[in-house]
Amino acid sequence: MKVILLQDVKSLGKKGDVVEVSVGYARNALIHKNLGVEATPENLNNLKLKQKHDAKVAEENLEAAKELAKEIETWTVEVKIKTGEGGRVFGSVSTKEIVDACEKQYGKKIDKKKIEIDVPMKALGSYDLKLKLHPEVQARLRVHVSEK
Repeated sequence: MKVILLQDVKSLGKKGDVVEVSVGYARNALIHKNLGVEATPENLNNLKLKQKHDAKVAEENLEAAKELAKEIETWTVEVKIKTGEGGRVFGSVSTKEIVDACEKQYGKKIDKKKIEIDVPMKALGSYDLKLKLHPEVQARLRVHVSEK
């Protein structure tokens, strides 16, 4: 019996795969636990339509990430941090502070998990950070740290 998998099944296949299994396994395990559906012509057509829709959404997300990356490349985010005698910095600049500064200065919300800080920002000056906006799209964000 042919079955379309609705979820990843270990040692059988990934979500969306059409696999050949025994009738008993299909009815008693896969279909009963909502891990798959019978591969009827209607279900196969629905699978094709869903895959086309998913591909279109993925393409739109990629284009949106590319446009956002172009915009971010032009930014220089100003982050103010408290300093002591001789310009010594207390602590370091966090991703949350960078995200808040981006939102205040440019009106765009960036996910703090997408920001990669290679070197801790424990001194005044300019830093280049990488943003992973999409698995295929990265952007460079320039951050300038100054005293309050």
